[in-house]
Amino acid sequence: MNSNPPATQNPKAATQSLSVEEAKHILRTHLHAAPLRERLSLRAALGRVLALDIISPIDVPAHPNSAMDGFAFHSREFSLQLSRELSPPGANTRLQLQIVGEALAGHPYLGECNQGQCIRIMTGAVLPSDCDTVIAQEFCQITANASVSFESSVINAGENCRARGEDLKKDSVALQAGKILQAADLGLLASLGIGEIEVNKKLKVAYFSTGDEIRSIGETLDEGCIYDSNRYTVFGMLSRLGCDIIDMGVIADHASALEEALKQACDQADVIITSGGVSVGAADYTKQVMATLGEVAFWTIAMRPGRPLAFGQIRNKEKSAALFGLPGNPVASMIVFYFLVRDALLQQMGAQIIPPHQFAVASAQFIKKRPGRTEYQRAQILYENGQQSVKITGAQGSGILNSMSTADCMIVLEHERADVQAGELVQVIPFFGLL
Repeated sequence: MNSNPPATQNPKAATQSLSVEEAKHILRTHLHAAPLRERLSLRAALGRVLALDIISPIDVPAHPNSAMDGFAFHSREFSLQLSRELSPPGANTRLQLQIVGEALAGHPYLGECNQGQCIRIMTGAVLPSDCDTVIAQEFCQITANASVSFESSVINAGENCRARGEDLKKDSVALQAGKILQAADLGLLASLGIGEIEVNKKLKVAYFSTGDEIRSIGETLDEGCIYDSNRYTVFGMLSRLGCDIIDMGVIADHASALEEALKQACDQADVIITSGGVSVGAADYTKQVMATLGEVAFWTIAMRPGRPLAFGQIRNKEKSAALFGLPGNPVASMIVFYFLVRDALLQQMGAQIIPPHQFAVASAQFIKKRPGRTEYQRAQILYENGQQSVKITGAQGSGILNSMSTADCMIVLEHERADVQAGELVQVIPFFGLL
């Protein structure tokens, strides 16, 4: 993986908070994907990033076929039988056709289907060359002399037939490189007869928490200490992205310990993620050590929660890795990950980046907002009397992790927006598909 963000040339990044959009621009500019590839079977490729375009080797479907169980015939029968009965064009009449054969999926009918004739056909069966219309069997009556009749008004010419190559044409792009493979993609590849594909190797991410007050699960919780939740949320978020994860535990608030941990992480991973130690406290060493081992592109964002985010590069001998220093507060850590780090990691994975679904909903309440920063409010979407609205989950402190569990969406309040009045439209991003 190639991740070489140079020292920022933007003086603003070194002196004041960047807007969210400015930070995203720096991340897009400085991170470049050059992932290695590996070949996997379809079942092993679920959730992986497709390395190369998939070109369809065949037409799908390979033959014209029936879209339902019924009877296949040629649409000329409409005009022939209407003419025979001297009915005006478009008039409804009852058509009667002789059944001369049967086509099943995998067992085509090899005979002819001439004037006044039809064949019984099942869903997926090859459509004979002299048939272009299929009438569903529920609209038909079968007589004792092996014929079928139906009203002309229940069917139009060409209905219920799938054309050759209707799904995919031979030599067309079936799937584009960068696609994160889902269940439907595996089925599509199987329908093309493709059993193995090239995917990008997993992005290796090393992560750890910092802080003398942090305790791992199972350790004694001394006075003034807290259990480490960030390593578990980061683990979950990285796992959902399909990263190769290296958990380095908790690192003490000492510059030498942090420097050694970053060197070890750099040796093992493409990306390093830390939580805590990126604000302006006396024991917050991340920015200092980053400057010693590499470069700092930026470290504060005009957003709430999540203002302290360090981004840069760590080097150890010939190896380098991108570094994201997340805030220590658990909600701020998650929000920074989802709205800044997630897309940066997808970019390094060589994956297509699809913006999260966003739509406008009326706020159910007044929301206080200060212009000059982007704010992310945990919220719930309400459905009452056929109307949709959104309300925040209560106190929005960056340490209230419970608010992330109870919320089902995020209200995004734009950089220059001020207070929101009840009933005003706000932008909402649902968690489904994001988390």
